[in-house]
Amino acid sequence: MITISKNYDLIWHIDFANEYQFTKCKKLINTHRCIEVRKIVNGGSIGYCIRGKFYSLTYLRTHLQKITKQQIPF
Repeated sequence: MITISKNYDLIWHIDFANEYQFTKCKKLINTHRCIEVRKIVNGGSIGYCIRGKFYSLTYLRTHLQKITKQQIPF
């Protein structure tokens, strides 16, 4: 059995959907399902389908938040 894995550095997350996070290489990853979300075109707007609803890139840019480091107690 051969196993292939990829590692991504997650930098940004969307404030209304924390499980969707952007990487350093500008890919959107759904961390609950561990899949990459494809960029789509809808009515001339470029964006992503998040939780079954289309959001344009200009709308998502206003809702990005930087991921902060978390304190681990041990």
